[in-house]
Amino acid sequence: MAKQSVRYVCQSCGYQSVKWKGRCPSCGEWNSFVEELVERGKILRVSTQAKVLSIDSWDEDSGERRSTGFENLDVALGGGLVPGQVVLIAGEPGIGKSTLLLQVSERYTRYGKVLYVSGEESGSQIAVRGRRLGISSQKILLYPETLFENVLEVLEQEEPSLLVIDSIQTLYSEKLESSAGSVSQVREVTFRLAEVCKEKGVPCFIVGQITKEGAIAGPKVLEHIVDTVLQFEGERYNFYRVVKVVKNRFGSTGEVAVFRMGDFGLEEVPEPSAFFIGERVNSPGSVVFPHTEGSKPILLEVQALVLPALYTTPQRKTQGFDVNRLSLLLAILEKEANVFTRDSDVFVNVAGGLSVKEPAADLAVALAIASSKKDKTIPEDTVIFGELGLSGEVRAVHFGDVRLREAQKFGFKRAIVPSSISMEVEGVEVVPVSNLREAVEALL
Repeated sequence: MAKQSVRYVCQSCGYQSVKWKGRCPSCGEWNSFVEELVERGKILRVSTQAKVLSIDSWDEDSGERRSTGFENLDVALGGGLVPGQVVLIAGEPGIGKSTLLLQVSERYTRYGKVLYVSGEESGSQIAVRGRRLGISSQKILLYPETLFENVLEVLEQEEPSLLVIDSIQTLYSEKLESSAGSVSQVREVTFRLAEVCKEKGVPCFIVGQITKEGAIAGPKVLEHIVDTVLQFEGERYNFYRVVKVVKNRFGSTGEVAVFRMGDFGLEEVPEPSAFFIGERVNSPGSVVFPHTEGSKPILLEVQALVLPALYTTPQRKTQGFDVNRLSLLLAILEKEANVFTRDSDVFVNVAGGLSVKEPAADLAVALAIASSKKDKTIPEDTVIFGELGLSGEVRAVHFGDVRLREAQKFGFKRAIVPSSISMEVEGVEVVPVSNLREAVEALL
């Protein structure tokens, strides 16, 4: 008989303790410990005898990538889905995750049957959505189920070409005593699901819920188990959605695919740059920044608004940009460029709902703030990029040539860049600057 034991598991990070704790010593969350009953010796692992070979003795994976039916999503994934690839997609409730996966399921039926496992909706609810989207196929198999062992049986019987799990927090294994959605269940079910999919060569989409802070719910190990993590971003009541690749073992990270929510589901936006700068109004505080984290650059509009402070402590608010980084840039502006904002409220926004974390945006944000403070407009045919050091120097950034070619493609005539970039692009005047003061004097 299996030996039973009790442990307390943090539902935020997965930390385990033999005693209940008010605050998790690992992640700092309060009242996150839940009691779980564990039966040792009950969980069985499938042991595979792997070969030990030198690195040059292994052959490349011969499996061909298969299209999801969305060209931009294929590019973001690195060329399509790889056999056995496990993709985790997370986003706000109601943003369109299930709609996107239902559309991908229909387009993937060209390769065979698709098994759509739903633990949140009944089969009739999914069918109603399918009819609204104009989706009708005998090859899409709907299976409303929450018991993981039953899902494995159906997967063995049907042998689908694609598996969709909506969502992982609703699945549970009878081998564990904890409830569905707990850290133990999510970790165990995802691990076993990844094992089976890789053994059978079946790609799998997993829908993951998110916390109120916007992070993926469940233990951090969930993101380590899967091959690819997609973040579904965008406002719930806005037409546009952005799918960002946060992790990808089969391609580069930072890639994005832009969709528009229409009457018949999600439609691709072929040129993301045109979407992000399409509604731009050239005014003080508006700057175009060529952003890139993956292989494809995107032109973004960075907006800044500087107003006299209404309160004793000036406000610093950002949307899509790190507020701590903003504080550094304001200090550099005051020290090196004599742009004083200590008595002003400063607001920074990246238009379109995309978040920018790369330091190449420093110069664009700083000049947008200076433009708003001085109430002077930066020429609308100018793009700006570069990292700022604490002494005001403009430092080199990666993919300078790619950024300039994207600017040329959309008709921009001038680029303010770090002095280390000396390349020439036809039709674009490249203006190298070595420090922030030089950039402010050149434009304002």
